[in-house]
Amino acid sequence: MYIEIIILSMLRHGPIHGYELKQRIRKVTLNELSNNSLYPALRRFELSGTATKSVEAQDGRPARNVYEITERGREQFRSMISTLPPELASNDEEFLVRVGLFAEIPVDDRLEILRARDAALAERLAGLKSLNAMRSRSPDRRWRDLTTARYIASTESERAWIADLRRQATS
Repeated sequence: MYIEIIILSMLRHGPIHGYELKQRIRKVTLNELSNNSLYPALRRFELSGTATKSVEAQDGRPARNVYEITERGREQFRSMISTLPPELASNDEEFLVRVGLFAEIPVDDRLEILRARDAALAERLAGLKSLNAMRSRSPDRRWRDLTTARYIASTESERAWIADLRRQATS
């Protein structure tokens, strides 16, 4: 869903053709978005009334499709960024894209997003600690143990960051 959020966010800035949209998304995410992800999403937006497509003629070049968000699309965007379903809460990109848009999200929704992420991290942490406790300490487990310890530390660090975000979300 985060790709759709990013696409709709970009469409809010005005009409844009697919190639330019793809380039802007790459600048923001630092990742290449494939045509197999971008154009089906734009087609779904068009079919659902979330975006419109118009054809722009070009001199000496093929016409290009220009996409624009609709009011329905703006409403869908606001709805998408204001929630973090439990099944998506463990996904880093899903969480971070919403945090990046917290300025546009009401405080109560920010707090619910943070609660959902923290719950997913607590579950992850419990699983990691359980896995770590079950392991034997044989020498061939050293690298797995180091990896698990790093993942535990990273998860604990993110939970501390979320606690700080909670404080900031209400100020």
